[in-house]
Amino acid sequence: MAGRSVDGRSDQRVTVTIDRRTLSLSNLEKVMFPETGFTKAQVIDYYVRVAVAMIPHVEQRCMTMRRWPDGVEGQSFFNKRCPDHRPDWIATSEGPGDRNGTIGYCRVDEPAALVWTANMASIELHAPMAKAADIDAPTMVVFDLDPGEGVGITECAQVAMLANDVLAAVGLEAVAKTSGSKGLQVYVPLNTAHTHHQASDFARAVGQLLTKQHPKKVLVDMSKKLRAGKVFVDWSQNSRHKTTVAAYSLRARSRPMVSTPLSWDEVSNGADGTPLSFTSDDVIERVAKSGDLFAPAANLRQELPVAG
Repeated sequence: MAGRSVDGRSDQRVTVTIDRRTLSLSNLEKVMFPETGFTKAQVIDYYVRVAVAMIPHVEQRCMTMRRWPDGVEGQSFFNKRCPDHRPDWIATSEGPGDRNGTIGYCRVDEPAALVWTANMASIELHAPMAKAADIDAPTMVVFDLDPGEGVGITECAQVAMLANDVLAAVGLEAVAKTSGSKGLQVYVPLNTAHTHHQASDFARAVGQLLTKQHPKKVLVDMSKKLRAGKVFVDWSQNSRHKTTVAAYSLRARSRPMVSTPLSWDEVSNGADGTPLSFTSDDVIERVAKSGDLFAPAANLRQELPVAG
C-alpha cells in the first residue's frame, strides 16, 4: 500500500508476511550502498535468506543495531535502547546501560525480527558475549584481531592460526570469522558457566603469550601508537558491556561485505595470502554449500582451563 511521509514525499510501502508476522516495509528502492547500487530491498532480502544461519548466533541476546538512514555514505548511529514503536512481538530484555544501569534492548529471535531491524536501515547488528537471560555469563571468548598500519587481513589470519595452535594445546576448539572489514575474529565457544572476568583474563593471557612468542607480529598493549606493523589482540572485547559484529552481519563498507564464518583451512589459506573478503551474494552461496560454519559457537560446550 502507498502512504505519505511527513515531508510530503511519496513513501511507497509494501506489506509482507514472514512466519505469520506482518510487516510494513518502506523505501525499498533507497540505495544503501551507492558504489554498487545495492538497495534497501536487497539488504532485507539478504537478511531473509541468511536468517536460518544467523538467528542461532543472535537470538536471546541484547542486540545493538547500527543504523544508516541515508545509506553507508551518510551518518550512522548505534541504537541500543529498543524503540517504543517496535511491533508487540519483538522481544526485549534488560542489558548493560550507562553508569552500571540497564536498558531495554531489542532481541532478534526470529527471521521477522531480523527483517524489522533491516527495514530500520540497521545494516549492522552487534552482539554481546552473553545471552539476555544471564548478562554476566558469556557463552564464548573472543579474540578480536585488529591490524595496525601496514598490515592487513593476511597478517590477522597468521595470528589466528597461532592463536588456534595455543588453544588446541589446552584442548579448546575455536571458530573464526572475518570482521567484514579489515580484521579477523577468533571465538572459543563455552556455553558453560563462566564470568566475563574469566573470559577477559584468559583472552589476555593468550594474547600475552602470543606477544612474547612473536613480538614483531603480535601486540596486546592497548596503546594505538604501538600498533604499526603488528596485529593487536583485543582481549577487552570480552567485557560485559562490549559487543562484536554478529556472524553474518552486513558491514557498512563501500560494497555489501559480510562478517563471514571461515573454516580453518580457509584461515590457513588466508595466512598464505588468499583473499578473505566476502559479499552478501558470496555468503548466501557459502551457506547453501557448506551450511553454518559458525555453528559450534552456539552449541559446543567447553570449559576454560583453570589457572594453577
